[in-house]
Amino acid sequence: MVGTHDMPRERLFENQTAVITGAGGAMGQAISTVFAQGGARVVLLDVNAASLGPIEGALRERGFASAAIATDVSEESSVRHAADRVRNEFGGCDILVNNAGILPSPCGIENLSAQEFNRVLTINLGSMFLCTRLFGVHMLAKGRGSIINIGSTAAHSPNTSGTYAVSKAGVLALTRQTAVEWGPRGVRANTVSPGFIRTPLSEAQYTPELYERRIGMIPARRLGLVEDVARTVAFLASEAAAYVSGQEIVVDGGFLQTTLMHAQRPEHQYGGHLHPPSPNAHAS
Repeated sequence: MVGTHDMPRERLFENQTAVITGAGGAMGQAISTVFAQGGARVVLLDVNAASLGPIEGALRERGFASAAIATDVSEESSVRHAADRVRNEFGGCDILVNNAGILPSPCGIENLSAQEFNRVLTINLGSMFLCTRLFGVHMLAKGRGSIINIGSTAAHSPNTSGTYAVSKAGVLALTRQTAVEWGPRGVRANTVSPGFIRTPLSEAQYTPELYERRIGMIPARRLGLVEDVARTVAFLASEAAAYVSGQEIVVDGGFLQTTLMHAQRPEHQYGGHLHPPSPNAHAS
């Protein structure tokens, strides 16, 4: 299970039920943990039933209320079964985090099959629509709720997988549509878009060369942690963000702002501070 030693432990979500899709992955585990620490009843959804056991067991060992439901979020019948169970056992969903998704292999548009394009859209975008609709009815019935969709910086910047970028751009549109349609009924919707976050899903991209190159293109001079994303998700679900809806928060250490900077001479980049200061620079 991911490290969460310094994640917030305030009981911000007491008596609320948070449903997290893709809960078996590193990002899903971190998000599930921050909600559990905040006092929520956490419902873990993942197509891989075996991946749910360790996270559910770890949460329960720490005294957190949780339940695991093997769910294929790209199949309506599977999502409906999970939503019905959450309603019957927990009184419905208060917070939905649409985190499930896949990262397809790099492929140019000319070599991309229609079958693969549709598969990625179905899993990365269609699943969010299904979960939003079927869990969202719980929120509409209560007159309150928060939906957080996990997007990506790929929605803003073309990369090596066009179908992934298109699917994540669609997430932003779905978020805005949901926020506007359901805002009058007490439901908020927002997107959190991670930048370079090193997880098992993206591990193949981190050769030593790519690792150093990416660090050099991130103003914060480090890769993001799953906890960075989880904290942002928790903020958007909390009362601290009660007037925030239809928005995207990009969690990328400033990466998306650097395009023009890297078209300059190295000695002029980052205000003349291309490299971060030494940790011992201010030591006496």
